[in-house]
Amino acid sequence: MRQQYGSPTMNKIVRENYPASKLPQDLRPTDNPNARVTVTIEEELAADEQRPDHVMTLEEIFALRRPPFRTKEDIDTDIRRDRDEWDD
Repeated sequence: MRQQYGSPTMNKIVRENYPASKLPQDLRPTDNPNARVTVTIEEELAADEQRPDHVMTLEEIFALRRPPFRTKEDIDTDIRRDRDEWDD
């Protein structure tokens, strides 16, 4: 099974070398029971759905988030607060 990331079609399954005999009769491309086929299943959008104009990359997502960095003072304050809680 192979999923294609980054393409506009996010819900897509591709099965290569799949036995045609396992497919419903109306989907078989041939009457040969030993034939192997590639099956692609792709979710269709409903009439009221639209694909996004742009799919964000991980770099773009990370660039939008708040930096995880804290100052030395912030860390010291948190440690003092935790130690004070232990003493109570």
